[in-house]
Amino acid sequence: MSTTPHGSEAVDDLRVETASAAPPGPDASLSDLISRLGDDVTLLFRQEVELAKVELKREATTAAKASGMFAAAGVAGLVTLLLLAWAAAWGLAEVVPTGVAFLIVGIVFGLIAAGLAMAGKKRFEQVDFTPHATIETLQEDKQVITDRMSS
Repeated sequence: MSTTPHGSEAVDDLRVETASAAPPGPDASLSDLISRLGDDVTLLFRQEVELAKVELKREATTAAKASGMFAAAGVAGLVTLLLLAWAAAWGLAEVVPTGVAFLIVGIVFGLIAAGLAMAGKKRFEQVDFTPHATIETLQEDKQVITDRMSS
């Protein structure tokens, strides 16, 4: 089985050799050929739809993980607010001036939230909903049909 740049074993398992079907005999009737063509097109369409589903599911999983990183950034932002309030309530102002205490805690947790948001953004940029294997097999199918029609 061939491997695609964006492929996985699940996608590769859906690949079907187009040359595996025996060519029709010279004495095949036109109705047999048309019937066979209809069956082949139906099978091909079903396989392409299944392949597209597998590819899109994989990309949706990546998008879900990126969403989780954005959620973590939101939690870190909430923690930032809670820590700032806690610092004020606990008397951080007794160690350093009040303005400096708020600034230090706010900057540290703000940087954490920014880092998580940037990591989530980077993951989202990697998401590609283009079904590459499906497009590749459709192009292969087109070429096979073109070759068979010209023979």
